[in-house]
Formats: sequence, C-alpha cells, structure tokens
Amino acid sequence: MAIELMVLVLVLVWLTGGAAASSSSALSLAKHGCNDTCGNSVTIPYPFGVGVGCYANKNFSITCNYSFNPPKPYLTRYNLEVLEISLRRSTINVLYPVLASDCQNWTNVHGLVNLSSPFWFSRAYNYFTGTGCDNQALMSSHEGTILGGCISSCSSNVNSYYRGICQVTPPPSLSFINASLSSIKDSKSNIGLEKECNYAFIADDQWDYYNSTDKYAMLVTGRVPAVLDWDIQGLCESNENSMRGSSCTATHSRCTTFRSYLYNSSYSIYSCYCTFGNEGNPYLSYGCQGSPRDNKKTRIIILGISTGVIGILLLLGASWWLYKFVKRRKELMLKDKFFKRNGGLLLQQQLSSGDEGNVEKSKLFTLKELEKATDHFNENRILGQGGQGTIYKGMLTDGRIIAVKKSKIVDEDNLQQFINEVVILSQINHRNVVKLHGCCLEAEVPLLIYEHIPNGTLYQYIHEQNEEFPLTWDIRVRIATEVSGALAYLHSAASMPIYHRDIKSTNILLDEKFKAKVSDFGTSKTVAIDQTHMTTLVQGTFGYLDPEYFQSSQFTEKSDVYSFGVVLAELLTGQKPISLTRSDERRSLATYFILAMKENHLLDILDARVSKEGVKEEIMRVANLARKCLNLSGRKRPTMKEVVIELVGIRMSQGISIIQQNYENDEYTVIELTTPRDVASTSTGSHLDSNVTSSLDVQPLLFR
Repeated sequence: MAIELMVLVLVLVWLTGGAAASSSSALSLAKHGCNDTCGNSVTIPYPFGVGVGCYANKNFSITCNYSFNPPKPYLTRYNLEVLEISLRRSTINVLYPVLASDCQNWTNVHGLVNLSSPFWFSRAYNYFTGTGCDNQALMSSHEGTILGGCISSCSSNVNSYYRGICQVTPPPSLSFINASLSSIKDSKSNIGLEKECNYAFIADDQWDYYNSTDKYAMLVTGRVPAVLDWDIQGLCESNENSMRGSSCTATHSRCTTFRSYLYNSSYSIYSCYCTFGNEGNPYLSYGCQGSPRDNKKTRIIILGISTGVIGILLLLGASWWLYKFVKRRKELMLKDKFFKRNGGLLLQQQLSSGDEGNVEKSKLFTLKELEKATDHFNENRILGQGGQGTIYKGMLTDGRIIAVKKSKIVDEDNLQQFINEVVILSQINHRNVVKLHGCCLEAEVPLLIYEHIPNGTLYQYIHEQNEEFPLTWDIRVRIATEVSGALAYLHSAASMPIYHRDIKSTNILLDEKFKAKVSDFGTSKTVAIDQTHMTTLVQGTFGYLDPEYFQSSQFTEKSDVYSFGVVLAELLTGQKPISLTRSDERRSLATYFILAMKENHLLDILDARVSKEGVKEEIMRVANLARKCLNLSGRKRPTMKEVVIELVGIRMSQGISIIQQNYENDEYTVIELTTPRDVASTSTGSHLDSNVTSSLDVQPLLFR
C-alpha cells in the first residue's frame, strides 16, 4: 500500500512538472514572427536570425540557402555554412576552409576567412591539426607572427591513433589563422620522390579526423567543422543586479563578463544567461521563463496525501536504501574478490609496465553487460568448447557481434595464460589477427571478449572437406599468404617482437569473407628487440612443435616458421599433422612430407583438389617453401618476411624465390609416438566459433 501511495505522489509531482516542461518547451528561441530553423535542421536563436528585423545586427544575419534540399543556413557576413548555434556556450559551429599542400588537382579556392569581432576561434572547443609524415604545421597571425604549431610523425613509436597527424590547442581569442606545412627532413633526401598530400586546419575537437567516415568528403570540399565563440557586444554593468544598458533584456536573465588577453591587449567578452530555475533565450524580453504558478488545488491534494504517508514513506525509503546499500556492498566486495583472484592487479601491472611497449588498454566489461549480450550465457549461444573453457556468441548494445570465452576453472597456469593473452592482443592491430575487444574480471571465472569469427577453423575446411566452401588451390595460397603476413607482423612490425608459440590450423580462423585470422595467444611471448631467443619449458602442440626447440628449450622466431611449415604441408596434402594410419617413421606429417619430396613422391601425397586445380610450378614452389620452413636447423629456415615475399610472388605468378640456399644436405625430422613425458602440451584449440579438437593434439613426441 505504501508503494502505491508513493507512486501516486510521484505521478502528481510529474504531472505538475510536466505542465511546466511543456510550457517551457513551447517557447521559441527566435524573435517573434521570425523563423527559428532553416530547413528544419539547424535552430536559429536570436540574436541570430533569418531576414531583416530578425537579427540583432548584421553580424548575426543568417542566410537560408534554398538551392539545397533541405536548405542550408550560412553566416551571411563570411558565407560560412552553419552547423549549430549554442546560446548556452555562446558558440556557432561552421564549416571552415582547409589548407592543403602538395595535393594534385587541389587549390585552396576557398581562401582563408579573416574573422573579426564579435567572432573568433574557440580555444575551448577546437584543435589545430596537421597531417603527414614528418611534417611541421605552423599557425601564424595576419601579420605573420608564429602562434604555435606541431609536428606529425608516422613512426611506429607513435600511438597508432596519432600516427600521421598532430594536434595542438589554438591560442585564445584568435580571429585569423594562416598555416604553413613543411617537411622536417632534409629536402635533398626527398629528391625524385612524389610529395605527399597533406593538410592543415582548425577543427572542432569533437570531430574525429582520424576515424571520421566523412573526412575525405570534408577535405575534398575543402572545409571541416570548426567552433567560433561569439558575444553580443552589449554593455554589461559590473553589478549583475543592474541591467541598465545590458543586451540581456529578458526578465530572470543576467549578463556575465570576462576579459580576454592576446598579444598584450585585452578586451571584454559579454554573454547572457537565464537565472537558476529559468530557461529559454536571455536575449529576448520574454525569453527566460520558469515553472508556471502552482495550481492551488493540486498543491492541496499533494499536501494532504504526503502529510498522511510521509512517515511511512521515509521509513520504507530508509529500509529500502539500507537493503540496497548492503546488497550493493556485498556485490562490490564479491566483484573485488573475483577481480583480484582473476589477476586484475597483475593485468593492471602488465598493461602499465613500460616493458610491454605501446600497450593500448583493453576495455574492462562488466558481468552485467556480458550476461545481457549472451542471454545469461544461454546454452543455445554456445559456439564451441575446449580444454580451457566455453565460447559463447553474444551481441553488445551497440550491435557488435562478439565471442565470449568463459574459462572453466581458475588455476595459476590458466590465469597466467589469460593475462598473457590480454597483454599480447592489446599490442596487436592487424587485419589477420583476431581482435580482442576486452575482458571481464569481476565474474567467478575470467572472461575474454573477441570479435566474432563466424566460419570456424582452417582445420575443419582442410580435414572435413566442407562442400559449401571448398578449399580451392587459389584459396589455400591466399590463406597461407595472410597467415604468413600476420606472423611477419608479429615478428618484425609490432611494437615489440612477439612469438606466437602455437601456430596450427585450429588456431587459424576464417571470418565472414573467409579471410584468415590468427588466434589463441595464451602462450605467446614478447621479446626484446635485440633478443634472439627465449628459454622456456617446452610447450606446444604435437605435430607442429619445432624439434630444435624440443631439444634445446630455446624458442626463436624460426620455431614459429617451423609450425607454419606444417600448416603449409596440411594445405598441400590434406593430411593431419599426426596420423596413426601412417607408418611409425611417417606418423609426423613433417617427416612424411619431407621424405615424399626426397623420394620424388610428392605428387602421390597431394590433396586431390590441389592436384586437380593447382599449376604444377606453383605447387612445387609452395612445397619447396614448406620444405625450407621444416628444416631441422632453425638457422637455415627462412624468416617470415621471406616467406611472405615468396608466397606473394607465387600468388602473382611471377618473381623468383628470394630464399637462395643449398638444401641438398638438409637434415630431416623422424618422429615417432611414445608415452607422455618430457613435454607439456598447451593445445586446446582456438574455438571462437568451433568445437573441433583432435585427440592427437595431446600426444607427446620424441625426436631422433
């Protein structure tokens, strides 16, 4: 009953407040008898106006251009298109010219607009931006005085968001800006090179040049959104209670004044505002209005009801608040406990450590977000299950489809791999590496959130012969090229070199366009740039494990090359990396493949589709590349950069192998199965959208 009474009181209050809101919202911000919009898109408040008699003075005249559909408003004095006018901030957003340098078919036809009182560039809401690689962008005044500038760089040491651009806050009260762009490199080093098209402009700090979908259109038109401050230029008494001579003509309005300083000169800036409890346009005599007078009858009803139940409501309210407070505190304590147990402190330490290079912090999702996204981890949303956990399909509130990896248990090894994967993937931005959106540490078990990769693993398409998407020869070479490109990026182009340490066909996913995505970085490691190897406990997946690493416990970038060679052999033969149906010495695909080449029987073991569709010369080039990757000596294996170039040459059906080595005396791997010992397998597969695993993945090997 008390709850019903509370609801009744709230409804009555809402009805009273609603009347005030509706009265206030009906107020027009334009002068009486004048249009307050142009094309129903931009609101035109007084002192601005469209047409004679509708604006305070000619500075605030707006022209509504009806040659566009819908019509567009322009600031008449400067012929600048108007995007928005704010009375609260005393700003006007316009499209302002861009300056370009070394751009073909580009002329600065719009020229620079020399603003004057009462308009100037807003220091609070703009950035001056320069673009290009190793460029210096300078701002200067009408007289040529340098006002400031910045240097843009394309170095890999620069945060990827700011790569190729630089930004700086403009000086205060700036009414004119010129800009110059120049290279900071020695001009002699650029002789014979085509100059890069670069831009300089002042723009709204809310306009994201780097990620804007319409930035190219903006630059082609030669204009970008910028914010101008303005004032009414009226008299404003120092005593706010005195309105004599003020432009703030509305009842319940006040005038505010502040002084601006630039180049040893100063002047006053004026703006108006509605006093507390009122809203509207302070520049109109009837513009600021508060709530309507209380309805006497309504007040009596509310007073009568509230008097009778106020004690009960206060008691219920206090009890409810106490219950929610205790419940919320318990939830927070539990989440904090899970956060610490799931390695939150370690993750924060890793992400903030300078040893991890340029790490972009991943988003920390809440458990509530992920429960909503996965329908409370509904069984119908399961995409796959592996040794480390279960993968659920979900959709975030912004419409993104995600894959949520939920660990089965929390132990020290799994936790270390979880933290490691977050840190590693936070450093990687490559189109052929699965993207990590973030993680959740406040659940009972840690959760990883990836982009959704809908078409399963490469393992499925090689070994299960999916007729809906057959692996043609061209597709196999293309996938191999994409994977090698991703590995070359990890080894050579990431902020710090990264060894994947578990390359296999189950960790290569295919997206909606069947493009390859390398996944599962639980055992990956970053290494110092001058470091050639790392000594670790032997971990990996049998059939893909580098024999040199197995024997020495020293993992190098060439160990990833060996594993990639096994994937190439899979693509060529359609055979599994370990098969009990082959003879003992040939159970390992690496040994089976190399012996077949040595005995000139390669064509006998090729996949039927490869034999049918592939050009013999191309097949042999890929086979020779795989053979070189599988060399027992890591020193003799090619680098991933060389592998990429070779595969690109094969795809282009031209080019000569860059890997010039004599392999007549190569050593070959002979592998046999034995009982589990001496090696730890980390294979669980990477099932962001598949539950395919192979029992052979967990069989240990010895090399002889």
